[in-house]
Amino acid sequence: MKELMTGNEAIARGAYEAGVKYATAYPGTPSTEILENIVKYKEKILAEWASNEKVAYEAAYGACKAGARTLAAMKHVGLNVAADPMFTSSYTGVNGGMVFISADEPGHFSSQNEQDNRNYAKAAKLPMFEPANSQEAKDMVKEAFDLSEKYNVPVIVRMTTRVCHSKSIVEINDRIEKQLKKYTKNVQQNVPVPAFVKKMRETVEKRTEELRRYSNETQNNSIEINSKENGIIVSGAPYHYAKEVFRNNVSYLKLGFTNPLPDEKILEYAKNIENIYIIEENDPYIEDYVRKLGIECKGIDTFPYTGEKTPDVIRKTIYGETFPVIEHDDGKVVARPPTLCAGCPHRGFAIELGKKKNVFMSGDIGCYSLVFAEPYNAMDISLCMGAGFSIGHGAQQVFDMTENNQNYKVVSFMGDSTFFHTGINSLINVAYNRSNTVNIILDNRITGMTGHQENPGSGYTIQGKKTAEVDIEAIVKACGIRKVVTIDPNNLKLVRDTLDWAFELKEPSVIITRWPCVLKRLSEEDKEEFQNIFKNKCSINKEKCVGCKLCIKTGCPAISFNKNEKKAVISEMDCVGCTVCRQVCPANAIDMEVN
Repeated sequence: MKELMTGNEAIARGAYEAGVKYATAYPGTPSTEILENIVKYKEKILAEWASNEKVAYEAAYGACKAGARTLAAMKHVGLNVAADPMFTSSYTGVNGGMVFISADEPGHFSSQNEQDNRNYAKAAKLPMFEPANSQEAKDMVKEAFDLSEKYNVPVIVRMTTRVCHSKSIVEINDRIEKQLKKYTKNVQQNVPVPAFVKKMRETVEKRTEELRRYSNETQNNSIEINSKENGIIVSGAPYHYAKEVFRNNVSYLKLGFTNPLPDEKILEYAKNIENIYIIEENDPYIEDYVRKLGIECKGIDTFPYTGEKTPDVIRKTIYGETFPVIEHDDGKVVARPPTLCAGCPHRGFAIELGKKKNVFMSGDIGCYSLVFAEPYNAMDISLCMGAGFSIGHGAQQVFDMTENNQNYKVVSFMGDSTFFHTGINSLINVAYNRSNTVNIILDNRITGMTGHQENPGSGYTIQGKKTAEVDIEAIVKACGIRKVVTIDPNNLKLVRDTLDWAFELKEPSVIITRWPCVLKRLSEEDKEEFQNIFKNKCSINKEKCVGCKLCIKTGCPAISFNKNEKKAVISEMDCVGCTVCRQVCPANAIDMEVN
């Protein structure tokens, strides 16, 4: 049987067919749908959202040591968080097979950088596969588990956005049940103290050489000779891009297993080709190795060093032009930057924070990152998950120095899922070092930006089972913060007064804004706590509206302006009755319809 699948769906299917018993992840584009699809196989696989990628990796690693085949999934920057256990697990090995997915993002469509995680495989000396399509994603995951158990090592499957989200035909096979392997105590293998690590290090090097032989022999690395004049060495999705441009007019060395790289196969290929081009996303990972073998090639000096190597990019690089397109006037295309949804609980907080003067606003990773822009202007800096409180603390310490006092007050903020991810440690640092920052946790009751995944504060697991709901206020107090308050972020006066209160304190404070994401599927607990939520509607009283546009300046996409009538308009389809616009209207021209 065959099905049309995305790469992420194929990864999930491959895990199922390979006999995986435990899978875990932290959501992050473009990897999120892997675990969400593994949940479909919950009769055979226990799937869990972890609080962060490091925790996910460690949980999957513990499960593999206990004897099961396990999988962990994360986006490329997530592997930065998981790098600590990843490096050492290369030494300590596995029991049941372990595979982890790094979903890289050439072109950084939804990420803060464009790192190439193939470099991690090389640095950690871990074997790595690079699928080019959904069928390969499924097949390589299955082979990765066999390889993991044969060579006693976790295996990386490096995906990219296009492979994760594009669909292609996948052949479906039955699941191969794998019995749990017996766990045997072995401290010399599992405890990486210096006395044992020296021997482990030697084992890693021997294993790398054995894997190099595998790399030269596996059909995942294949040669296709069509021309002796021009040849391409390529991995991942760019193989299909190159095929679309050059078809069978050039030769190909397609690399699907890319650490260690196949030295013998590369040399064999190169001796038959006059001009060699390397097409890869993004770092010169393959190119550097090819040059190290003494082979002249064209790579990063020819193709763009950033972004996807799509057919258009390749065609323009080689031929200087792309296929003609329908001519259009760019000036008539309306810019549509991303915006907070109508009724977003972050809007009220952002409006009031943006009004503050001499404030250093340290943000974080989430939907609320959008408040850096107009009309809010409520974020000055953002770095990575959980950094909001830490950056804010460091900045406040310097602002408070007499010789460098710039009269700045620091406000740091992050979402609930980000707080669980790595924000708790940051807040502990704030309390421990006696900071004087205002710290805000934007609790919208779900992991919003990646598509509404459950988290430790939602009260439910990924499999829909009811579980303990982490009490954010209790955690904050346990971290050592004495001044804590929870508020409704849609009440602008309350937000304003609470910020004023916190600004006057001479110690750290935490403000928790608690209101569900407007797109969240409400649980019974939500309905009980937030009664009549999202049921009301606002509308413009045209007789009272003076056309001042202050409601427009809330940034709510449900509000527009009729230029002919010079009146504001609220879309009944989009409005959810948060009343933020009603509170800023100086003419009391916004009515509320209570349902």
